[in-house]
This record gives sequence, C-alpha cells and structure tokens, in this order.
Amino acid sequence: MMQNAVQSSPEIPVPPYVATLNPEQRAAVETIDGAVLVLAGAGTGKTRVLTTRIAHILSSRRAYPGQILAVTFTNKAAREMGERVEKLLHGEQYVEQPQQRSSLNWLGTFHSIAAKILRRHAEVMGFTSSFTILDADDQLRLIKTLLSEKNIDDKQNPAKLILSIIQSWKDQGLIPEKISAADAGHGTGGNALLIYKAYQERLKILNAMDFGDLLLHNLTLFTAHPHIHSEIAQRFKYILVDEYQDTNVAQYLWLRLLAAGHHNICCVGDDDQSIYGWRGAEIGNILRFEKDFPGAAVVRLERNYRSTGHILATASGLIANNSSRLGKTLWTEGEDGSKVRVRSLWDGDEEARFVGEEVEVLQRDGSSLAHMAILVRAGFQTRGFEERFLTLGIGYRVIGGLRFYERQEVRDAVAYLRVIAQPNDDLAFERIINTPRRGIGTATLEQIHTTARSRGIAMTSATRLLLDGGAFKGKLATSLSSLLASFERWREQAGREPIGELTDRMLEESGYRAMWQQDKSPDAQGRLENLKELVRAMGEFESLIAFLEHVGLVTDMAENTSGDMISLMTLHAAKGLEFNHVFLPGWEEGLFPHQRSMDEKGREGLEEERRLAYVGITRAKKTLTISYAGSRRIYNQWQNNIPSRFVSELPKDHIEMMNEQGPGLRDQGLGGRRPFAIAMSSTPIAAAEASVKTVPQGGRVFHVKFGYGAILRSHGDTLEIAFEKAGIKKVKASFIEFSK
Repeated sequence: MMQNAVQSSPEIPVPPYVATLNPEQRAAVETIDGAVLVLAGAGTGKTRVLTTRIAHILSSRRAYPGQILAVTFTNKAAREMGERVEKLLHGEQYVEQPQQRSSLNWLGTFHSIAAKILRRHAEVMGFTSSFTILDADDQLRLIKTLLSEKNIDDKQNPAKLILSIIQSWKDQGLIPEKISAADAGHGTGGNALLIYKAYQERLKILNAMDFGDLLLHNLTLFTAHPHIHSEIAQRFKYILVDEYQDTNVAQYLWLRLLAAGHHNICCVGDDDQSIYGWRGAEIGNILRFEKDFPGAAVVRLERNYRSTGHILATASGLIANNSSRLGKTLWTEGEDGSKVRVRSLWDGDEEARFVGEEVEVLQRDGSSLAHMAILVRAGFQTRGFEERFLTLGIGYRVIGGLRFYERQEVRDAVAYLRVIAQPNDDLAFERIINTPRRGIGTATLEQIHTTARSRGIAMTSATRLLLDGGAFKGKLATSLSSLLASFERWREQAGREPIGELTDRMLEESGYRAMWQQDKSPDAQGRLENLKELVRAMGEFESLIAFLEHVGLVTDMAENTSGDMISLMTLHAAKGLEFNHVFLPGWEEGLFPHQRSMDEKGREGLEEERRLAYVGITRAKKTLTISYAGSRRIYNQWQNNIPSRFVSELPKDHIEMMNEQGPGLRDQGLGGRRPFAIAMSSTPIAAAEASVKTVPQGGRVFHVKFGYGAILRSHGDTLEIAFEKAGIKKVKASFIEFSK
C-alpha cells in the first residue's frame, strides 16, 4: 500500500528528474511524510530512489541539508550516494567539491554518524572528544592481556572466541549489566562476561572505543540522557536507511530512537537479499517494519532493469519457497532471453572443464572476461577453476579473498611439504617452526639463525646441532626434537605412499589441522575446507616434487596475470554486483545449502541459504548456468552427491535441465571413463526420472565410480543402491546405467 503521497504545489514544481522514474519509484520518492518501507528487489533501482528522494526533499524545501540523516553500510556507498544527490541538484556537470559536499554532513555509515554524535557528547559518557577507535588487532591484543591478568587459560578460552562473543553482545545492544545468566555462560563458563566487563573498563581508562561501542554508547547516551536524545532526534526531520535488511539489533534500536518523534523514516531494503545473519544481521527488522510503524506505507519495486525474463522468473520461483518474506515478484519489460541452464556433471574436475569451455565459447562470441563471473558457496571451490583457467591461459581475479595457493593455511601446509622435500628450505622451516605453537620464541629462533649463519648450514641442521649440544632444555627441547623426528619420518614415507595420504597424515600429526579445529573464529571452518581441498588436489600428482613445481608455476603465473579477467568470488562477496554471464557451480546438498548453516539454524539457516541462491541468480544479466557434480573426491575418497534441493525448486518452464552429455561438453573430456548409458545429448534428466519407474526393486545397475549394485528402493529420481564394493549409496538416476 502507498499512503501520504505528496501533492505537488504550483509554487514548488516537481523537479524534472522525478518524471523519469517509473510509477513505483516515483511513489517511493514522493511519499515523503511518515514511515515508508521501500521493498527494492534486485536491479530495481533502489539507489536511484534513495538519492532522488533526498534531492526531492531538498528541492521541495521540506528540510535543510543538515536536517536529513542518511545512513548506509559502507563508505563507498555513502560517497556514491552523496555525489549522485549533488548531480541531481546541480546537474550532470557537477564536479565534486568539498564545500558542496559539506551540506550533506549527516550522510554516512552507521558507525561514522554514531562516532560524530559521540564526539559531541563524549564527556557525559566518561570519555573525551579525542577518543580513539581500536582496530581488530588492538582489540585482540587487549583481550589477550586481560585473559593473562585474570589468569584465564587462553587455550580453553581463545581470545578470538571471547572477542566474537563480546561483539555479538554489542551488536545486540547489550551492555554487561544486561547480559542474562543464560547468555553469560556462552560456552566459556562465564569468562566471556568477566572479560567483557574488564574490557569495557579498560577501554574507558584508555579513552578508546571499538566499532561495536559506537552504536552501543549511542544507545546508552539516548536512554540515560533524554534531553540529549530529544535534541538529536529533533535535529533530523527525515531519516533514510539503505540496505535495511542487513541491520543488526543495535542499529535497529538506534534508528527507532531517532525516529520516535516524527516517524519520518524511509527504509530501503530487500528481505529476499538478507544473507548476513552470520555476522549479526536480523531479518526480523525489515519483516516487522509495519508493526513498528503502524500505518507505514509499503512500496514494492519489482520492475527489474538488469536481467532477462527467464532469469528473473527463475529467481522469483526459487525464493517463493521461503516463508519468512514480505513477498514480491520481479519482472522486466525486456526480452526473456535464453533459459537458465542447469548442468549435471560427473565430478568437480569435469565441472571446471565444462565452465572453462563455456568461458572460451563466450570469448569467441565477443564477450569480455570482465563481464563474466563464477560465484561459489565456499572459498575452497575456487581452486579447480583457478587451475583450469591457468591451464587455458584465461586471466582471472579472486574478489574479496586470496587466490587458493595464497591463503594462509594453504601456504602453511605447502611450507611443511617444502621442508619434507628439501630440508635446507630455511624460509619454509622458519614459517612453520612455531605453527602451531611449540613454545619457540624470538630468542630461540635467533639462536638457530646465528648458528646456521656461523656454520654455513641450514636451519634444520642448526637445530639438530643445538639439540645434540644440549643448548635447549625441557619442553623446548622435546618440542624441537619431536618436530625434526616428524620431518624425518614424513620424508621417509614420501617415497612409499601417495602424497595426498602423506599430506593428510602430516596435517594430523603436526597438530596443524587440530589448531584450526580448536580455533573459534568465523573463518576457521573455511580454512579446514581449504585444507581438505588441498589434500584432494594432490591426488592429481605423481610425486611431491611434481606438486611443489606446480605450486611454484601457479603462483608465478597468477602474479603475472593482467588485462581482461573473469571474476571468481563467493556468493556473499557478490552482493551488489552484476555480470552479463554468471556461473553458479556446486549446487549439491550439503555444500549448497551448506550443511553447517542448516545444522546450526534449522529452517532459518535453510531460508538464508535460499536467499543466497537468489542473490546469485540475480547477479546475471544475460546468461546463467547452474551446475552440480555427481561426485567429488574428499581425502582421495569419492563422495557421492545429491543435487541441491534448490535445483528441484527451480521453475521448470524457465530452465533447460540437461545431463553431462548435453551441449557444451566434449566426449573426449570424459578422460576415458565409461559414459552414462542414459546420458544422450538430447536426453534431459527427466528421462532418468521416467526410467526409475520401470526398474524393479533389486534391478541391477552400474555406476562409474561405485561399480555394480542392486536397487534397494527409489525416492523420485533418487535411488538407494547396495553396491558390491562401495556399500549402500544414494545416487541420482541420471548417474547410473541400467543393466539389461
């Protein structure tokens, strides 16, 4: 519904730029007074609505620039918004000038606006206006100091875990006194709350705040000092909020307090693109907007200016399966375009080959690599595509992260392998000598360095020399002796077993994998997945030397890549971006939707995963290709996969669903493996579903990875099969051959 539409006054004509908006956009701009929620679907022009709305408020003289509060999440978005407002007000010939931008001095991020308010009222909060804002490293060091002062075991209570709990409380707007007894435990036996109290006290002594404090102290300021709250709230006649679906509880409470008097708040967001629950975003903020502001106008922007009809219909059909949403359906006046292609493939390697071929086809047709993207659910998935592109000579960039072999955990593991292969590799040995921690400090390392230089020997030899001479005692000696013995053992095993198995054992026996398993930081699970992928990748090489040569070449080629490049990134990093051609690989149950998300959050987790899929689909402008692999190799063992449930939720009228032998794959790309009997180039997967009905229980089948077996039962197009050697597996019918 739309309420309170502005009636244009003859004395104040509507600016020309308003006339170029579509009806829904114009309603969002002209519905000025009262609360307004703009549900802006992907590619519907939300930024244009926000900036035009600000310009319209100013040009219609409803408020001065200093009476408008506009908040967003990034400095980049704030800068772009400010520049677009000025161009609307002053014409396209506008060139940014500091004195012109100063008129919109309450346009910025949540944290920058909150900091500005605090600097004006710091004294009443017990700080001075020159307070410093700590970065992540400073916060972590302070937490470690406090753990030491309180004699709390930092192995049982890692500083990263304590800090993440504290930040979670701050995101919820909770000061230490508001933490419930149930929340205080939080897996740390009350230590997190103890450190939280000490942390806040120490910050005040240091005249410092962290980013979470900026909003938290604003909330305290507003509630403890009503006259200051009233003064600040009355300053802003109009409040505008970008990406409202990504706000956390503290941001939500802050906005409600500022809008409490006049309710002139306009929030622009998309409940279908709320994908940051893991970092505190609360989708309930946008879902209950009408309850928070009774009588609020709700304007839906559904006309998409980015994607083709089939892509939009696919996205709308998928997201309709979510129950926690306000509801809208994207549409376009543009062409339907080609249908969304869904491809089933033999395995992850074949998936990378397929995508590589498709990218080459697009290139031959004149498409720029810069207009293509591969969006993955988990960071480890990029490795296969990176290596394939390096083989094909296709330039690529990893957005929002490091290339696979540049990631810390991968570099650490490779350093271990370098020492196994070459004991004289001092750079590698120095990198891992105390990773994981072995009690080796700076003094010990310098002693080893000095001995190595004076004797002209490697650090490993110098370490052995010092141990034999009794230079090291107690736990330090035991630790170093054990490390050198391990390297000798791994070196001896390197010639007798596959290097993937060797690497797996090395990660276990060195304690390196356990280090990340015990790490409670949000990225620890991703690092463990990358280590699994590294072990999997090593199965492709005959020897450790061959693998290390490959890593060196990959790193060198990656550093020299320049010019036109395809983008690789996670789905989370892709939000807000758009590309002509998008590939969405790895749509397999457990990977996408990710099993951990469903285990931890149940239905809420599943729905957020589905929103993530929606975001991925709506990044595509012209073509979209979704793929899934029938099997992937994990620790040199083949793991059977079931296609993601999201595949079955895609609307059939808008997708082209073909199996591995469909267009775009060459027979020779199968690497000599036996092709599927039912996988003919003109046969969609639907044929396999029909075949299931004709095969009785006990029917004999063949699978390229698992061999021969007998059908136990069927569930739609999924078969439960007892294989002669691999045991019982659930397999899609499209991945087996029916014996006659």
